Amino acid sequence: MIEPWVVLSFSAAIFVIGFAGVLIRRNIIVILMCIELMLNAVNLTFVTYSKQLQDMNGQLAVFFIITVAAAESAVGLGLIIALFRTLRTVDTDDIQLLRE
Repeated sequence: MIEPWVVLSFSAAIFVIGFAGVLIRRNIIVILMCIELMLNAVNLTFVTYSKQLQDMNGQLAVFFIITVAAAESAVGLGLIIALFRTLRTVDTDDIQLLRE
């Protein structure tokens, strides 16, 4: 059996990679993927604590987070497609539409 600290360390590393990707990258699609990576890191943490504490509430939270992540991906992808059709770019530096 894998020790909980190993899984939590792995989860923290995944979260940091996702957070760095959100801060560094300029492509909206990559930013959305990094947000999904951060959500999966949180899910892994919830499942680890749920298993450690023998409580199903963490796994129930994971179910809702996965549902929200799927909806966020669908809405985000729709917005990205609409922006790309209008502006022909998905680079955050080139999108000035919301600032006007």
